[in-house]
Amino acid sequence: MCEHLSVCGHDCRIIRLLGHGKGGYSYLAEWGDRNVVLKQIHHEPCDYYSFGNKIEAEYHDYGRLKEAGIRIPEMLAIDFDAERIMKEYIEGATVFDLVRSGGNAEIYFEQVRQMAAQALAAGLNIDYFPTNFVIRDGSLWYVDYECNPYSDEWNFENWGIRYWSDTDEFRAYLMKDHH
Repeated sequence: MCEHLSVCGHDCRIIRLLGHGKGGYSYLAEWGDRNVVLKQIHHEPCDYYSFGNKIEAEYHDYGRLKEAGIRIPEMLAIDFDAERIMKEYIEGATVFDLVRSGGNAEIYFEQVRQMAAQALAAGLNIDYFPTNFVIRDGSLWYVDYECNPYSDEWNFENWGIRYWSDTDEFRAYLMKDHH
């Protein structure tokens, strides 16, 4: 990994990898005097999800989430050619970290259910996996831009909630050595 990446001419110094998802790699980066997230789209195969144009999808999904009123980090720049996005960094622990360390995520259920209601009203599901939610000053932020047409199968109550506490599904995910 190079130490610097550019997004639309904005030079960013990479600090560390934050996460690797099905759509890209997210890095904590420094841009001027502020920390940002730099996401580099990848084209690695994913056996459980099919993609169209990932960078276009991120751009459109961001707009749909903003319109739905879901609390997300601001998109600061998008470079369609390099397939990179620079977005606001939301500092805090993820719900995944909270659950993994034995904490109780139930105090955030009201907030995630509010987000789910906003998503549903817009005809969407967001990705309720707990790595996608950061807690900052008691507020829950959805830090991914992924959203999909609504389906009961993938809503919070039928799918996401299974990973928001120390469940068999959560432990099975940990056993796969993802984190």
